[in-house]
Amino acid sequence: MKKLQDWVAVQEVYKKTKSKRETARILGMSRNTVKRLLKEKEQPTYKRTIYKSKLDSYKEQIIDWRCEPYCFNGTRIFRELKKRGYTGSIGPVYRLLRQLDEDLSENISSKATVRHESPPGDQAQFDWTEYQVIVGGRYRTVYCFSMILAASRKKAVCFSLKSDADAIYESIQELFEDLGGITLEILIDNPTALVIKNNPKSEEEVKYNPHALLLAKHLGTELNACPCYWPRKKGKVERPFNYIEEQFIKGNTFASMENLNRQGKDFVNEWCNEIHGTTKRIPNEHYLLEEKGCLLPLPEKRFRVKNLIERKISPDCFISINSNKYSVPAKYACKKMKYRVIYGFRIEIYDVKENQVLSIEEADGKHGTYKEDAHYEAIAPKFSTSIPQIRRDFTKMFTNGLTYLDRAARKYDQPTHYAREIMKYSSIYENHVLDHLIGIAIDRDTLGIKDFEKILKEFNSGQITIDAISQSSDDEKNDTGQYNDDDPNLLRDTSYYEENIKEVSYS
Repeated sequence: MKKLQDWVAVQEVYKKTKSKRETARILGMSRNTVKRLLKEKEQPTYKRTIYKSKLDSYKEQIIDWRCEPYCFNGTRIFRELKKRGYTGSIGPVYRLLRQLDEDLSENISSKATVRHESPPGDQAQFDWTEYQVIVGGRYRTVYCFSMILAASRKKAVCFSLKSDADAIYESIQELFEDLGGITLEILIDNPTALVIKNNPKSEEEVKYNPHALLLAKHLGTELNACPCYWPRKKGKVERPFNYIEEQFIKGNTFASMENLNRQGKDFVNEWCNEIHGTTKRIPNEHYLLEEKGCLLPLPEKRFRVKNLIERKISPDCFISINSNKYSVPAKYACKKMKYRVIYGFRIEIYDVKENQVLSIEEADGKHGTYKEDAHYEAIAPKFSTSIPQIRRDFTKMFTNGLTYLDRAARKYDQPTHYAREIMKYSSIYENHVLDHLIGIAIDRDTLGIKDFEKILKEFNSGQITIDAISQSSDDEKNDTGQYNDDDPNLLRDTSYYEENIKEVSYS
């Protein structure tokens, strides 16, 4: 560049001065330089010195290795060159490869992709992401595991508070169950729970986690790790996450993690009833017509890495888990049971043969006791043994109940004992029948249970008749609050009571 500037300056100044000496003085050059530049009739051009590269003798071989059938990457080519005597660094190799790739690809973008459509039953794609979700009144980090059948685009999701190995293995199995079968392969990302080593710059095969391989064998599928830093490989499962966040997560709150899972599964299933933008088909219909029959059957039991934890159930039917107590069905009292906690919130409880008994959500706290009344139905007394409660129940069931308790209190130390025995007959007799017979007992002043049983026998034999017994509390009394004995349609046969009184004994 400087030589060009000097040449132009000499030509211009010499035209004006017509003197080489004066031109040299004005420009501060030597007269010899002015003479030499004046002899050059055309402007000088820059010529870069070209140095010989250590790769020059290997270029043809490098081109062969870069193309089919080898398709070696830069690291492999560098290793092969060193075997053949190359003494340079790897930098020039990569620069040459970039130039070759541009020439060989004819400037095709590196993002250009050939879409692959898998046949039905071939592939499922699995991945997860995290959201900030309001659960139980506070923000929590929730992990959304998702799986999609590559052919029909049918999707399934589940939500977890953890993304550890146990949660990943469990979610894969749960999602396959939601999809109704297993594909020949599952395309996965590269978490340590699934993939130990997947180096894109190496020619070595992918090294999978041994537990992940056991899971795949249990399911009857094969793992296919996505290339690192190549998310488009599993774009079918990546794209729905944004839709789930925008259309389901944002603006919604959930009472519990189980509630979030139920609503999330319902949302995705409804979404699968809409036309897919790529296939132009409804995923659920596509699945039923073409893909469901191609799926492999589900295994009978789920794969577990860790053994179940054993606990002995307390006499009052509670199992202790992480400083909280949860009730179990009464038949397991004082027996051993097993449990596990998955997804960071779901407790699954099993019997000693590892048959699942129930699933409950772990409490958000410590030192709590959580009781389910249905677990005690087999041992719970039908009528309370609490004296105040017996009084409330007896007077609520029978209009003559209060009068009976007042009269019985004059004769017995514990009138509620007899009231509770009378209430037991409500499993055989209707309440309004017992109420009428209690009134007879009050009139006769025979308030003991033996005396009441004699009244029942008289009723069953027909010695005591009730002219009118209504079937409804709203219809059984007239305007004065008494039973209407004038309606002949309310007469009832007493054979039912005669047959069943034999089964009731005084206790």
